[in-house]
Amino acid sequence: MNARLNSDREPFCAEEIWRMRVDLAAALRLAVALDWNEAVGNHFSLAVSTDGSKFLLNPRARHFSTIRASELLLLDSNDPDIMRRPDAPDPSAWCIHGRIHAALPAARCVLHVHPPFSTALATLADPALRAIDQNTARFHNRVAIDLGFNGIADFREEGDRLVRALGSHRYMIMGNHGVLVTGDTVAEAFDDLYFLERAARTLVLAYSTGRPLNIMSEELAEKTARDWDAYRADSFAHFAALKAGLARTDPDHAT
Repeated sequence: MNARLNSDREPFCAEEIWRMRVDLAAALRLAVALDWNEAVGNHFSLAVSTDGSKFLLNPRARHFSTIRASELLLLDSNDPDIMRRPDAPDPSAWCIHGRIHAALPAARCVLHVHPPFSTALATLADPALRAIDQNTARFHNRVAIDLGFNGIADFREEGDRLVRALGSHRYMIMGNHGVLVTGDTVAEAFDDLYFLERAARTLVLAYSTGRPLNIMSEELAEKTARDWDAYRADSFAHFAALKAGLARTDPDHAT
């Protein structure tokens, strides 16, 4: 079962929060299998309060492949002393995830990584995700493009700038940096990140041919993006299947 937050009450019961922990730990392990992670950097987070201020986050300097559900940090974005604690999170994680959860309650799950193809796309002078197939069209007019890279995001002002850059979007291509995806649940955010990286791969490969792109019309691209809405429930089936495989091969994520 994939935990969906109940916006009608707070705090969530221990069973609900444990399911959230397991989902987030599973997402971290699965990111390794898909070659999305980068050394002991990058971070995934999930709000466990209705206002988004309290959230789970992977601990500092730990490889995604080693993190268990019980080891995820439980943080409060309103805590002014968090970075002075012995178990303080990574400064860039606190900057990005802490500020997003504090300012954007709708961004329940926040996945930030530097996958190869979407990061390659983010290095282009024009990193727009052009609609050349149904996967790229899934994100048509739905991705924020941030071209204001200001070095490693480890200070509050940069986090606030990224909040403004994301705005009401669920996805962001971070120029000279990587990508960020938000969603209501881990399953939905993970599925969107999966398709965003697939879309970037298709576009980068198409660019590599040096031939002209066959870009969809605005009308067709928008229709295709809307058509994807009918398949949103598949996010849960996709994530459940991946978790079932993980339970067989790497079960300690759920401990």
